[in-house]
Amino acid sequence: MLGPLPAGGSKMAAERIFDRAVSVRVRGCGCEERRLNVRVTVELLSISNPVHKKDLAVRLTDDTDPFFLYNLVISEEDFQSLKSQQGLLVDFSAFPQKFIDLLQQCIQEQNKDIPRFLLQLVSSAPALDHTPVSLNVVETNPFKHLTHLSLKFLPGTDAEIKKFLANCLKCLKEDKIMLEEKLKKTEEDLTRQLSYTQQSLSEKSRELDKLKNEWASYTTALSNKHSQELTSEKERALQAQTQYQQQHEQQKKELENLHQKSIQQLQNRLSELEIINKDLTERRYKGDSTVRELKAKLSGLEDECQRAKQEVLSLRRENTTLDAECHEKEKLINQLQTRVAVLEQEIKDKDQLVTRTKEVLDATQEQKVILEESTEEKQRHIEKLETTIKSLSAELLKANEIIKKLQGDLKTLMSKLKLKNTVTIQQEKLLAEKEEKLQKEQKESQEMGQSLRIKEQEVCKLQEQLESTIQKLEESKQLLKTNENVITWLNRQLSEVQMAKKVDSPASVHAAGRAAVSPLGMPDRPSFHSSGISHPISPLYAFQNFVEPMHSKTGNSQCPVSKVQLNSQLSKLSRCPDAHMVPTAGHTANKENGDPLGLESKYLKKKDDSIPLRGLSQNTLNSEYLRPYLPAKAQPSAKAASTPASAYFPGS
Repeated sequence: MLGPLPAGGSKMAAERIFDRAVSVRVRGCGCEERRLNVRVTVELLSISNPVHKKDLAVRLTDDTDPFFLYNLVISEEDFQSLKSQQGLLVDFSAFPQKFIDLLQQCIQEQNKDIPRFLLQLVSSAPALDHTPVSLNVVETNPFKHLTHLSLKFLPGTDAEIKKFLANCLKCLKEDKIMLEEKLKKTEEDLTRQLSYTQQSLSEKSRELDKLKNEWASYTTALSNKHSQELTSEKERALQAQTQYQQQHEQQKKELENLHQKSIQQLQNRLSELEIINKDLTERRYKGDSTVRELKAKLSGLEDECQRAKQEVLSLRRENTTLDAECHEKEKLINQLQTRVAVLEQEIKDKDQLVTRTKEVLDATQEQKVILEESTEEKQRHIEKLETTIKSLSAELLKANEIIKKLQGDLKTLMSKLKLKNTVTIQQEKLLAEKEEKLQKEQKESQEMGQSLRIKEQEVCKLQEQLESTIQKLEESKQLLKTNENVITWLNRQLSEVQMAKKVDSPASVHAAGRAAVSPLGMPDRPSFHSSGISHPISPLYAFQNFVEPMHSKTGNSQCPVSKVQLNSQLSKLSRCPDAHMVPTAGHTANKENGDPLGLESKYLKKKDDSIPLRGLSQNTLNSEYLRPYLPAKAQPSAKAASTPASAYFPGS
């Protein structure tokens, strides 16, 4: 199972797969367990002479003990025997990866108190003194310790140990050369950075001085300007406020007085409304003029506010630029500080590496004296480098002091900027107060405009009421005229009836009865639609001309028409000799043409808002004034008095 290392004459290529330090529990015969940090390296060896083969090489070493070396080389043939002995289920191609997985699981659980996977290094001797050793991968269970894999390692011979030490020395030399090159590069970079930082610090110090001078002059000028502008604006605002208050109080008083007067005048007389309307129109024009003046003043104030806002915006922009410059400078300082810290850490790491190399050189001084001379020279060189590094650290300390001074200057600048910001905030507050005052004045002007509109609407309503009342008066006048015409016609009819009773004979009475009858044999009946009577006069009134002979037989020769009592105004109109009397001939002609008697058609239309006749009613015309002319059978009942004319005359 264990194969020797390949000979030096064969061509061999090694591919390292795993190289890490693992904690191993060492068990000897008759000794207690102890822990040991062992470096496990796994390599794949491909040998091409004389036959192409692949072998797995595992090496155990200790970083603290250079003579600790155990080797194991597994070929494909050896793996087959190992597989049959330990019951493995993996091929040779997958075995290295599985072995590495087991090692990684051991590494993951090596820091736990009760690890699940362990690495045990078991030897038959009490100490590890060039005796073969077996490496076991063990899984711990609460019931049993299971060994997944057990590999036997052989101790390295003197030649193998020498080769291993030679390889270690080569690696150390290469690392040393790399470190020297890195030191040189870092020295050059540090010198360049120091020169650059010194130049940049000098330039920035000059720029800071210039900025300080410019900023001081600029702040003094700005403070003077702002103080003057604030005083002037305060005076203007106070003057404008007093003027607006006085105007507003005067307008309020005037409007209240006008409103009270208008209410009283509207309640008392309609004629005074026209005068009030004229006054209101004049005052409205005055109010429009005042509103225009206020708008002009408001536009001027708004322009001033916009200018002040623009100035504030410019100041803010300048403050932002200064803040950005300060932040950039702070960033540069922080970068320099970080670089200095990184350099210090690199120097510390290099010091540690140097100490390690010293220890290795002390161990190898017994075997090779030639290396001592070279190491002494390198130590001298390192001392020189340390002196240079110390000088650099002193210069860095000076640079840190300069940076602290710059930070103090920046703090003073920031405090000044805060003071300026407070001044700008106060200015913004004053501007906000002015804007609020302007908004209040605008609201007051809007309220005045709304009150004017309301009063205009009230005036329009009053004008409409006036027009409606005038129309009603005209209609009432027309109704009065129609009523007068109707009254004259009624008086004429009564006078004709009285004359017929006193003078004419029964024959003439019969002729008069014919004259009163319509062409269709119906008695003529007047309609009083325009007079306000709800329905036409009862048809019994038509029989008053030809019912008189029946009353004459009874002996009642006198006519009871004198019982009719109308309103005082109507009686006066009937007594006047100048009343318009329409001849009977005209009536007959109108009857033949189908027109109503003595009146035009427009006066006989019914109107809802017409004024009724005083003293006349349907029942009086039907019952009181016509009962003496009718016999007992022909007298109307209560139902007949309320029935319309269409019930008695179907053809009408």
